[in-house]
Amino acid sequence: MFRSIGILMLAAWGALAAATPSGGFQPAAQRFEQEVAAKFTAGLPAGAPQLLELNPAGEPRVSAGGQWYRLAAERWEPIPELKSTFPGEFVVADTEGAPLHVAVPWADVRQMVRQGTNLWVATVADAWWVASGRTRSLQWPGNHRLRQIAVGPDGTLWVASSGGLFAGGGSAWTQHTASDGLGRAWAVQDVLGVAWDAQGRLWFACAAGVGCQTGEVWKFYTGREGLPWNEFTGLAAGPGGTMWFGTRRGAIRFDGTEWAYRQGLRWLPHDDVRQMAIDTRGNAWALTAGGVGVVRRQAMTLAEKASLYETELTKYVMRPPYGYLSEASLKGPGDKASATTQDSDNDGLWTAMYGAGECFAVGATGDPAARARARQAFEALRFLQKVTQGGDHAAPLGFVARTVRPVEWPDPNANTPQDDIATRKHDSLWKIYAPRWPKSADGKWYWKSDTSSDELDGHYFFYPLYYDLCADTPAEKERVREVVRDLTDHLISHDFTLTDHDGTPTRWGMFGPRGLNHDPMWSSERGLNSLSMLTYLAVAAHVTGDSKYNAASRVLIDQHGYAHNAMYAKVQHGPGSGNQSDDEMAFMCYYSLLRYSTDEPLKALIRYSFYRYWANEFPELNPFFNFAYAAHNIGQTTTNPFGTFSLTPWKGWHEDSLATLYGFPLDRLNWSHQNRHRLDLQFLTPHGSSDIYEPRQGDRGQRINGKVLPVENRHFNHWNTDPWALDYGGSGNELGSGTVFLLPYYMGLYHGFIAKP
Repeated sequence: MFRSIGILMLAAWGALAAATPSGGFQPAAQRFEQEVAAKFTAGLPAGAPQLLELNPAGEPRVSAGGQWYRLAAERWEPIPELKSTFPGEFVVADTEGAPLHVAVPWADVRQMVRQGTNLWVATVADAWWVASGRTRSLQWPGNHRLRQIAVGPDGTLWVASSGGLFAGGGSAWTQHTASDGLGRAWAVQDVLGVAWDAQGRLWFACAAGVGCQTGEVWKFYTGREGLPWNEFTGLAAGPGGTMWFGTRRGAIRFDGTEWAYRQGLRWLPHDDVRQMAIDTRGNAWALTAGGVGVVRRQAMTLAEKASLYETELTKYVMRPPYGYLSEASLKGPGDKASATTQDSDNDGLWTAMYGAGECFAVGATGDPAARARARQAFEALRFLQKVTQGGDHAAPLGFVARTVRPVEWPDPNANTPQDDIATRKHDSLWKIYAPRWPKSADGKWYWKSDTSSDELDGHYFFYPLYYDLCADTPAEKERVREVVRDLTDHLISHDFTLTDHDGTPTRWGMFGPRGLNHDPMWSSERGLNSLSMLTYLAVAAHVTGDSKYNAASRVLIDQHGYAHNAMYAKVQHGPGSGNQSDDEMAFMCYYSLLRYSTDEPLKALIRYSFYRYWANEFPELNPFFNFAYAAHNIGQTTTNPFGTFSLTPWKGWHEDSLATLYGFPLDRLNWSHQNRHRLDLQFLTPHGSSDIYEPRQGDRGQRINGKVLPVENRHFNHWNTDPWALDYGGSGNELGSGTVFLLPYYMGLYHGFIAKP
């Protein structure tokens, strides 16, 4: 029976491997259009602005309280000549900028449309045509509320209304409906918006979705076609046929292929978008219930983006004096000047991943600034090993701390016993001991013990890259050999465990066969920790040149089945079922083991294991995962009893990776994002839940294309965050580092997936 199951699994994976592999790619372009949001609220009277339009130069003007305002130095200032003097009139600038008085109550005006010297003004009850100083009612039927008006290329006025879509004027209003040829008729009632695009196509929006007419043919868009939301407040046309849609819950852009959703304070002053206007450069101005914002399109390169992240990270996120990095806390939303840094449990991991990126940068460009940053990371990580030696609670040689904090800070041991007791209630392996934070021998530092496998995976990912790409003198290379040798010898001499100052393994430091292969409590970690240990030994052999590490690896493989353990690194139940921290760790180990091991039979097994793991992660749009996998498996094959199959990554891996790198917001603040209401999503079914027994219906999901939300609709500080979550909390009071961009960018540059700047 078990043999049959195994054959079926091999056949299934073989078929999957053969289905759509295509690793072909061209190095990605550096230059792209970066979206940058800005908000302008200062200078306006209380309450939401009423109208928004762009002057002939593309500059925004806003009407509020009968007064028009223009933007000056990011603050709104009144335009003195454009002010209504009594409630029964509406004043607006004519084509020359002079005041034009319209006999319509200014408080009722909801929209204006210009075409040449003609002006149309709309309220919810009627529309007026203004030309040559005269105002003429278009005699809109009073039983339908106007939602939006638009002027066609031939000068015909189109009206989206509560009664449907109409065209004409005066007594000659004609209702229009749209049919897709499949029996669906739209725009029969309550049309929420209408516009003509730059290519002469008519668009309308209603609760059912969006319709677009090209000639006599209509095309409809719903959530199944990628439309994110349908609570429309109006449409706006941009250059090249691009369309923007205002909604009560954000703004939407459609370029004819891709839908983009811009929601939350990262992008807008308020989600309730009342009007939109698009300038000739494609910048989208939005009048919202909270003021005016703009989503600009700014030409830049990936290298320039990396430089911005590097500058911000160094200024606000790095913790002196060693430069550990995680996140920075802010006293108020967006107040970077108030940034303060604290230690985190994974300072070693995050610093190692940042340092690894800098090593790739050196390898790709030889940049001396990147080399200096990598050297700083090395010294920080080395100190985490050296600080544990000596003192009243010295750890065995080679033990590495999670993090450190100066003794001038509050004593971190104050609440640890109570915290340990509480944690033990839901984790039977949790250690209760003291001190969790010993003092260094010189009395200057607290160092955190009970170090996890996360940190070790990070250290072993960084050290060989630094050794190969950055350590350029014999003395510097020997410093790397020392820390790798001491740490690896510590693990071997303690029965492949990371053993703490109390003489027992840390909670997550079990890498030996006695625990992994024979203790049921460690069965879930068997695959990943076997992979980790084989990686550590391969790295140590590479860096030190000592064959004893290869010999130790061979014992674990031949006598304890570690290669076979690593074939199934984690139990997965389909996309979305993994643990992102474990995934992040696994990809670092896969990359390093395949890069540094000289054991070809082992590498053949690990390549296939890597393929199976990567296939589960493919929908996550993760450039770090994709580049780590592609670096080793493009052009590779695996052979089983059913034949030889390609391990080359599937079509789309490169495009997905670059979409994420291009899409990363420059703003690394933790603004919240709300997505679970979207129409283009599917909730994960139980097999795709992080807990297969209690799936969180509605909390996690994917787009209709089977992939996670774009990076523009999420916020995360590290690659261990769940990408299948739909909503992300935050209030702009935390600043994340740019490592999530920098590591995959520099890795892609190093491996030729991205063109050199």
